[in-house]
Amino acid sequence: MAQLQVNGKTMEVDADGDTPLLWALREQLGLTGTKYGCGLAQCGACTVHLNGEAVRSCVRPLSSVSATDRITTIEGLSRDASHPVQKAWATLDVPQCGFCQSGMIMAAAALLKAKPKPTDADIDSAMTNICRCGTYNRVRAAIHLAAGQVPRKSIAIRLLDPNGSEA
Repeated sequence: MAQLQVNGKTMEVDADGDTPLLWALREQLGLTGTKYGCGLAQCGACTVHLNGEAVRSCVRPLSSVSATDRITTIEGLSRDASHPVQKAWATLDVPQCGFCQSGMIMAAAALLKAKPKPTDADIDSAMTNICRCGTYNRVRAAIHLAAGQVPRKSIAIRLLDPNGSEA
């Protein structure tokens, strides 16, 4: 039996130590917002925060997580979707199919915590999640919006021209 600190609560999981954290969250704890994508830590659909850092939960065994580690899933990012990243995602209609979006949001939230005013290069470096729908321009614009770097009226320009020029 493993004890986990998930979304501010202590929870017990009855699973082997080599069970991926993703499956403990989804199957044992019912937190299905974190998605299974590739199972190889490549796509990022399974991204959660571990002690504030974005990690891929599909390849992280339970045995690597201690009882004092803090895990945050998409369900724990905010109670009412009021996190700035979630609000920016909704404002810009970022999701297409939506499958990758919980992982994208978690990666973006970790980025903004580490770099509150990220550059495009910072975003490109941190956002390694794969979106099959290709919403990358909207993701970048939403991160800038969440960081308060882009006035709302220039969002349409940013979406049409990712470099932000009005020419």
